[in-house]
Amino acid sequence: MKQLRIICIQHVSFEGPGTIALWAQINGHSFQTMLASTIKEWPSLHSFDWLIVMGGPMAVYEEEQLPWMKAEKAFIRAAIDAEKLLLGICLGSQLIASALGAKVYPHHTKEIGWFSVNINSEEINNPFAHFTYQVPFFHWHGDTFDLPTNAKLLASTEQCKHQAFSMGSSILGIQFHPEVDSALVAAMVAHGLDELKEDKFVQSSHQILAFADSYATIRQEFFILLDEFSKQ
Repeated sequence: MKQLRIICIQHVSFEGPGTIALWAQINGHSFQTMLASTIKEWPSLHSFDWLIVMGGPMAVYEEEQLPWMKAEKAFIRAAIDAEKLLLGICLGSQLIASALGAKVYPHHTKEIGWFSVNINSEEINNPFAHFTYQVPFFHWHGDTFDLPTNAKLLASTEQCKHQAFSMGSSILGIQFHPEVDSALVAAMVAHGLDELKEDKFVQSSHQILAFADSYATIRQEFFILLDEFSKQ
């Protein structure tokens, strides 16, 4: 496997790369994390092969409150134009969708907890095709996005149609969280307890933290996806 230079953009300390960092270490890739709000000078496009954009509690449309976000969107757009590998998780997928010209907006319901994802079996070469049928994934989002023009819809849930998309072979946006381990979920719960208000698609902290059945399966299958995506 070719050794890649990976830059990972975080938006808050408690939503790190999770098992992505472990995968990169196992495969000998260079892996650098950066906190978006503290970046004074964005990296040169020649300094990396793969850009990973993580989640966070802020919204894509909050540029006025978050002055660094406009610069991040421009950086993502530049990475797209330079044909870098690009993976976005949750907020990261929304930022990529926005950079591709799609609208991002509040969804009619929040989706927080472990819910099954339906893989689009009609999409040829779907990178999620090997995932166990309807395996529960972790979700934490209140926004959604329109599908970018010419993007392929890869996955949906009952409550949110646009859960994953691809654009060509080098861009992948994932609204849910295949990268989580128990520590990452615990950190997200600890920082987001005020959002866990009873609702049809919002689980309690007890339900979220008690769910441990899928971690190993998701990690194994997500690593297969990362292996294949890294070859693009």
